[in-house]
Amino acid sequence: MLRTFFALLLLMFLSGCFAVDIKTYEGTKPQLSLFDYFQGNSKGWGIVQNRKGELTRQFVVDIKGYLNEQGEIVLEEDFFWRNGEKSTRTWIINRLDNKKYTGRAADVVDVAQGSSSGSVLNWQYTLNLDVDGSTWEINFDDWMFLQQDNVLINKAKMEKFGFRVGEVTIVFMKIPDNEESK
Repeated sequence: MLRTFFALLLLMFLSGCFAVDIKTYEGTKPQLSLFDYFQGNSKGWGIVQNRKGELTRQFVVDIKGYLNEQGEIVLEEDFFWRNGEKSTRTWIINRLDNKKYTGRAADVVDVAQGSSSGSVLNWQYTLNLDVDGSTWEINFDDWMFLQQDNVLINKAKMEKFGFRVGEVTIVFMKIPDNEESK
């Protein structure tokens, strides 16, 4: 029993040793500015996979982004799930400097932390998720990669107690100001 505990502890420690450093992406292009990208309207198409990689949910998200009086960006997200469910989340994100961010939303535990470098943003937070009628605190490690043509790819690992429970993948596109999100 004690050996199993130490083996798990070592495995968790070693998995943290191989984490990617955001500075690895310094100088990559196109340059990602979180505030510039999400001001106005954007749309995302996403999937949720369980820890085995099996597809469990699909969604589309419409996002309206604007600056509030404090200079923070507000992201109003409307989710449309494949099963007909609808949900919303409103993020309020503060820019600490050109490369560091904090954010909050009603279902986020404490404060989300983010940093960017080049074309990449790493965003970490704990989200209260409804799972079979109970609320679970799930840790998210989001990596956003800006591509050419204003395509943003978001890959998020979901963990609980240090164990991977699933992944979310979203592809975002900017919606031109003269078009409405459909």
